[in-house]
Amino acid sequence: MDPEKLEYFRKLLLEKRERLIREALKTVGELVENPERLPDPTDQATFESDKGFELRIRDRERKLIKKIDKALKRIEEGTYGICEACGEDIDEKRLKARPEASLCIHCKREQERLEKLRGD
Repeated sequence: MDPEKLEYFRKLLLEKRERLIREALKTVGELVENPERLPDPTDQATFESDKGFELRIRDRERKLIKKIDKALKRIEEGTYGICEACGEDIDEKRLKARPEASLCIHCKREQERLEKLRGD
């Protein structure tokens, strides 16, 4: 991949990472600053359920940040845009949609098919 494209994807990844970190810090700040206690048990249960859901989303985003960091490392190493499974180039359209992708669409579909068979 040429240097201009690598720089484009590096910036895209850094912006995505920064946005995710901002959201995570915002969520943590809200939990610390506003430990909500509602008088009605039903309202309290709903509030806690919503916060639990938000924390699960943040955990998924934490995992995404790790994938972004790995993609940034692949840019540094010169292996970005190369499928980790088959060694073929990952289509640019896929990288624009999922810049942290480490598998080409064919290998990703196969991985998902196998996960479905295993029940993951």
